[in-house]
Amino acid sequence: MKITILAVGTRGDVQPYVALGLGLKAAGNEVRVAAASNFEQFIRNYGLEYGRLEGNFRDLMEADTVQKVMTGRSPVQVYREMTNLSRQILDKFSADLWQVGQGADGLIYSTVALTGYSIAEKLGIPSFWAPLQPMSRTRSFPSVLMSGGNHQNSTMNWLTHLLEEQMAWQPLRVYTNQWRKDFLGLPPYPFKGLRPELPKMRYPIIYGFSPAVVSKPPDWGDSVHIAGYWFLDQQKDWQPPAGLVDFISDGKSPIYIGFGSMNNREAAQMTRTVIDVVALTEQRAVVATGWGSLADIDLPDTIYKVDSVPHDWLFPKMAAVVHHGGAGTAAAAFRAGVPSVIVPHVMDQPFWGQRALELGVSPHPLPRKQVTAENLAAAIKSAVNDADLRQRASALGKQIRSEDGVAKAVELASHYLSRQN
Repeated sequence: MKITILAVGTRGDVQPYVALGLGLKAAGNEVRVAAASNFEQFIRNYGLEYGRLEGNFRDLMEADTVQKVMTGRSPVQVYREMTNLSRQILDKFSADLWQVGQGADGLIYSTVALTGYSIAEKLGIPSFWAPLQPMSRTRSFPSVLMSGGNHQNSTMNWLTHLLEEQMAWQPLRVYTNQWRKDFLGLPPYPFKGLRPELPKMRYPIIYGFSPAVVSKPPDWGDSVHIAGYWFLDQQKDWQPPAGLVDFISDGKSPIYIGFGSMNNREAAQMTRTVIDVVALTEQRAVVATGWGSLADIDLPDTIYKVDSVPHDWLFPKMAAVVHHGGAGTAAAAFRAGVPSVIVPHVMDQPFWGQRALELGVSPHPLPRKQVTAENLAAAIKSAVNDADLRQRASALGKQIRSEDGVAKAVELASHYLSRQN
C-alpha cells in the first residue's frame, strides 16, 4: 500500500511521523512523509520518500504572528493571532498537501493538517487523523488548547472542547468551505465544522502519546485509540561530540535546558537568566540553542552549548530536563525517566506541564512570561533534590519504555487503511 503522511509542524511535530513512517515501511508499505521544505533532508536521511510542502515552518515560527501568540497578554489577543497563524498555514500548504496526496492508497494526517480529511475524501481513499495531543471532546479534562489546568467540573471540561472547536473553526469556515468548493469540488462542511461530525461517523483517530501519561477517557468511542508514543531514535551511525561526552562525565550529572522550536526575540535576556539559574542552583548544564530561543553568546565553563542532540541519547544522562513542554520533548523527558521542569510558551504546552505536575514528575510549570532566575532555580532544585519526584519519574520512564507505540499504530493503521471508504 502507498501511504502518505501529512506532517505539518515543527521538528517536534514532524519527528514522530517519521518514526511512524518507518514502522509502516517495515510492515511492507511505501511511505511518503510530506513536511515543510526545511525537513526534506531529515526525512530522506531515514530512507523515506519526501513530499514537498513549499515554505519553511521555521519562518512561520519566527513571524510576528507567532511572537504575538507567545507574548499575548489576553486570551482574545492570543486567539486572534492563532487564527492568523492558522490562515497562514492554510495559505502556504493547502495546494501542496493536495499534490503530495496524489497516488496514495491511504492518508494519515497530523494535528493541524485537518485538510487531509478533505483530500482523502476527494481522492476516495481511506484516512485517519493522528494527533500528538488529545483533541477529542471529553468530560475528563479540558481542551489542551484552552487550559493547562485539570478542571474538576466535567461540564466545564466539555464546554472548553466545544469552545475550542468553534474558536478554531469559525474564523476559517468561509475560507475552508470556499477551498473545498473551488479547489476540490466538494460540498461545504456543516456550520459547526468537521470535528463535531467525526464521532458520529465513527471516524478513526489514532493518538501518538502514551496511555501512561493520558489514559483513554470513558466517553471516547471505540474508533478513538491511544497507541503510545512514536519515538524516533538517533541513527546508528550518529556519534556525540567528544567535548559533550567529556563534559557530561566530568562531574555530577548536569541538567538540560532548551526550548526547542520556540523562537524568542528576547533570547539574550533568557540566556542571561539561564546563566544566573545555573549559578544559583550550583549545577552544570547542557544548553540547547534550538531555533533561536537562546542566544549564541559566550557562556561560563559550567555550561556546554549544543545546537541539537538526540534526546534519547542525552536525556537519560541528565539530572533534570528544563524544556518548553512541546509534545515531543515532553515525551522524550518522560521516557528518559528523569524529572522535568516545564516552561510553557504557547498552544498545548501548558497542558503537558499540568500533566507532568499531576503525574508527580515535575514541579509546578512556570509560564514563560513569569520566569525569573530565582523561581526557575527553585523549581530545578526541587526537581533535582526531591527523591519521591525522581522515583515517580523513573517509574513512568520504565512504563513508557515497555510500550511500543509505533507497532500498535501500525496495527491500527493496517486495519483502518485496508477498509473501503
